[in-house]
Amino acid sequence: MLTGRSARMAAMKPRTGDGPLEVTKEGRGIVMRVPLEGGGRLVVEISLDEAHALSDALKDVTG
Repeated sequence: MLTGRSARMAAMKPRTGDGPLEVTKEGRGIVMRVPLEGGGRLVVEISLDEAHALSDALKDVTG
């Protein structure tokens, strides 16, 4: 039970317009923003070496 305060909820944002896959260089890292099925985005920061390893792995599976 709250005393002297009213309960407040955070504003909900609609899950539309999550946008395309984005990759940007920010500082020393590389930031990937991957749209997810059902809404939202996965945001991952990786190093240049990790980006090269990811690129190689994707090339292996995509031919």
